[in-house]
This record gives sequence, structure tokens and C-alpha cells, in this order.
Amino acid sequence: MLDKLFNTSNDGILSIKRIKQLLGYPGTERFEKNPVVVIECDQDIPCNPCEDICPERAIAVGTPITNLPSVDTNKCNGCTMCISICPGLCIFVVHKNYNSTESLVYLPYEMLPLPEKGMIVEGCDRKGEPVCKARIERVIKGKKLQKTAVVAVAIPKEYFEIVRAIRF
Repeated sequence: MLDKLFNTSNDGILSIKRIKQLLGYPGTERFEKNPVVVIECDQDIPCNPCEDICPERAIAVGTPITNLPSVDTNKCNGCTMCISICPGLCIFVVHKNYNSTESLVYLPYEMLPLPEKGMIVEGCDRKGEPVCKARIERVIKGKKLQKTAVVAVAIPKEYFEIVRAIRF
């Protein structure tokens, strides 16, 4: 019943159907180009650090500050600046066509130890369930990242809208 009302499962996880309705979803055609931000936020709360940090002004919250973020996909260059600033950990950058067989997903990561480049890990869905093998391509960390690292994982292309976490 909740899924029909809120487009979530009984455990509160957003469904892909709901995510595709959000203003932060770039659309199927945009994924075919270069990397792009995906904002999976559906909380009407006062929050706009993603808007403030975007150097391209591709993310807008506006007034009131409780608006859901929207993305101007023509402006977004996939820089990843917004990922670590999100207190809800709901921003990702997806490069669907990283190579002929793989997509690259940049995701927030707040656990220790950090994974290392080259590691093979489990790519997990929004519920934390493993769905595929993933390879760590990059780990971005630093003082400017608010103690939230950004991890880039290479995954089979068919999982570019599914993998949103890793475990090892």
C-alpha cells in the first residue's frame, strides 16, 4: 500500500519509479552523453548546500528552501562537487558510457576503512543488497569533502540506475 501512495517500499526506500519522477533525475537521453548528477531527494526539508556548491549553477532549490532540488542537465558537467556536501547522501554522479561495457557511478562513502583503487567489491542497490561485482576506480577524499569521501565504482552498464552503495 505504501508503494502505491508514496512510491516507496515498506522499508521506506524510494522506488526507481519515484526517482524518475523527481526533478533531480536527468532523464534517459541525458545519460547517453557525459557524466551527470542524479539527485534522489524527495524530502521537503530546508536544505540547499548542493545548490550553493555547484560551480556551474546546474542545481537549483530556490525559494522556499524546502523545494526539491532540480537539475539543469545542460549545465551539469559531472564534477562531483555536490556529492559530499549532501547531508542526506542522496546525490550521485553517473557516467553511463564509461566504456563499452561499464558505467561509472560516483557515490558518497562515510565508512572506514576506505576502499582502495583496483579493489573488487559488491555493488549494492538502495536496500544494501548486492547486485553485481564492482571495481573501485577512484577514491576522492580531503578536507573540502566534509569528511565524506567520494568513491567511483565501475559496474556493468545494466546496473547504472541500480547501484548506489558498495560493500567489501
